[in-house]
Amino acid sequence: MARRELTLDQLVAGVRDGDRRTLARAISLVEDGDPLAYPLVREVYPSTGRAAIVGVTGPPGVGKSSLIGALVGHVREIERSVGVISVDPSSPFSRGALLGDRIRLSDHFLDPGVYIRSMGTRGHLGGLAEATLQAVLLLDAAGKDVVFVETVGAGQSEIEVTGIADTVLLVLMPGSGDSVQALKAGIMEIPDVIAINKMDHPAAKTMLSEVRSIVALAEPDRRPPIMLTEALHGENVAELWATLEEHRSALERDGRLDERRRKNLAAEVFAVAASRAGRHLRAAVTEDAELRAVLSRVEERELDPLSAVREILEEVFDVHADDR
Repeated sequence: MARRELTLDQLVAGVRDGDRRTLARAISLVEDGDPLAYPLVREVYPSTGRAAIVGVTGPPGVGKSSLIGALVGHVREIERSVGVISVDPSSPFSRGALLGDRIRLSDHFLDPGVYIRSMGTRGHLGGLAEATLQAVLLLDAAGKDVVFVETVGAGQSEIEVTGIADTVLLVLMPGSGDSVQALKAGIMEIPDVIAINKMDHPAAKTMLSEVRSIVALAEPDRRPPIMLTEALHGENVAELWATLEEHRSALERDGRLDERRRKNLAAEVFAVAASRAGRHLRAAVTEDAELRAVLSRVEERELDPLSAVREILEEVFDVHADDR
């Protein structure tokens, strides 16, 4: 069935009813940037804000997907519906998702209370696709109680996940030097909860001590709880979920949840606007011979970059840039 066979009203009604086929089509629309996606998200937006959004990040290979699968199983046991968005690296050729993390969540494919979707980064520099927020909003509007957002676990994406999550879970693994280096590099400022997965590893307790020593350097109110887990056997998964819930409840009790969400949404508006402005700018320069000539002058060192920026912004956006 072609996407266009569903009207906007049918899409809106289907998303609000939690219909899986309609939800799949709606997410494809926002992922593809289809013109119908904009009024769709606009119509369902008032129905959002109810789901608990959990961002899951960490270095590649630490078992993020396996841990999410275990958490999904626990959340379903307590009769709450779940959505999962796995943001994968994109193929440079097809721009489709490469990793296909849904494979590691296969135990939940047939559960009507679980909706799982992989999304490619589509070349977005930070790792999170521009459509990720809209996909999360659609899952929220569809009545999912909990939405997990898993990042590719590389570079800026660990930081960007904080922009759409109520609670951020950082997953690490014993014996991985990358994990400790990631903490030292500043990712320590991001998580609300840390899970050291594969707790049966001989180096698990050593890593726990290392992470505790790094956490101790932070301000007291920015020291996240650290838990040992084993996703494949479900060890400490219920306790991890209780810790995630307690974090969100604490935010809600003192009003910080609403504050975090307001900041997140405002930041997302600016991020999407900047991304689209950048695409428009590149297209304008490509299509305008005079602007291409400005770049050529920079390349020939006849014009400095800041002067070129001023000329281009004035021409494309009628923005008068200063030298700062």
